[in-house]
Amino acid sequence: MNSVKNQQACIEADDLQLGHFGIDVPFMNHIGLQSISLEEDCCRTHLTLKRELVNSRGDIHGGALMSALDFTLSVVARAHDPLNVGAATIDMSTHFYAPARSSVDIIATCKRRGKSIAFCEGEVQDGDGAVLAVARAVFKLVPRKR
Repeated sequence: MNSVKNQQACIEADDLQLGHFGIDVPFMNHIGLQSISLEEDCCRTHLTLKRELVNSRGDIHGGALMSALDFTLSVVARAHDPLNVGAATIDMSTHFYAPARSSVDIIATCKRRGKSIAFCEGEVQDGDGAVLAVARAVFKLVPRKR
């Protein structure tokens, strides 16, 4: 467990430099996803409502929400060793309950992690905590090339 705590400290320090839990992810920078917190089985991110992300009705586009969910779920899939393990999406299903008309938080948890596969779930919540969308995903865990 000490190695996880040491990696956490490293992630917090790297977060200031690279922005996304110790790694550079240009697309997440592009959509403006903010990395908030990472624990061994929980990850939180934040997506700010901005004009570039909305659909014709002014809601955050479902594709932007799915991208934020995929990233946040993949981070929690590799949270046990975030700087040395990558995650490739095998499958993800998303269900939308209500439009995202404001900035949102994405909360993801890892439900089960084996040596090479992780199963994760996540939610998109508005500022009041209402669940706007949910997702489940399966990830292949792969060594990260440095």
